[in-house]
Amino acid sequence: MKNNDKNILLVEDDLNFGAVLNDFLNLHSYNVVLAKNGIEGFEKFKKHQFGLCILDVMLPFKDGFTLAKEIREIDKDVPLFFLTAKTLKDDVLRGYKIGADDFLTKPFDSDILLLKIKSIFKRKKLNSKVENVKFEFQFAGFNFNSKLRTLQFESEEPIVKLSPKENQLLKMLLNHLNDLMPRELALVKIWNDDNYFTSRSMDVYIAKIRKYLSKDQRVEIENIHGEGFRMIVKN
Repeated sequence: MKNNDKNILLVEDDLNFGAVLNDFLNLHSYNVVLAKNGIEGFEKFKKHQFGLCILDVMLPFKDGFTLAKEIREIDKDVPLFFLTAKTLKDDVLRGYKIGADDFLTKPFDSDILLLKIKSIFKRKKLNSKVENVKFEFQFAGFNFNSKLRTLQFESEEPIVKLSPKENQLLKMLLNHLNDLMPRELALVKIWNDDNYFTSRSMDVYIAKIRKYLSKDQRVEIENIHGEGFRMIVKN
């Protein structure tokens, strides 16, 4: 399973339901690895590469949320779907804080699941193209190279060497240029968490980036209260 474009980890303790869902996804050309509990699910995740994990919330030995946290420690970007018999607000909030992409309440329409899966893989493919191709940005008087982590204003020396998080944050702002960069998206993507302390940490990094960009008054980072940030480059 070297190519993870269609590989799905399904962790489900209901063997009959798991087998039916496995067969349905196989029928639609997805490669499914089925695990019956959280411990087995984590072991299989470590052995293969997956493009999506579908996790039941209530699992023997290790629940779906604990498993998701362990998966996130290895891969912060792999999409996660949670399956649950009852949708409780606290469970939904907990899942999204871990980094859930979606929740499905049993019983659910398998065709809807299929559409959600197709959407996730399509989004991953588009994101991968953008991230892999675009690494050099020219805006206002700046040249930014995200591979080298360098930011240069016109031809000034020395060139600023950005920290890894400054680099990721500036790249994300530029990918959302003149549009809202949601605070939660940056926290999950860069810090893999969205608690109070990481949120304050991001504010510090935003302040550092503003200082670097203050050499050109055409560049501005707006704070959209309660939502996130927007980088604007004026003509």
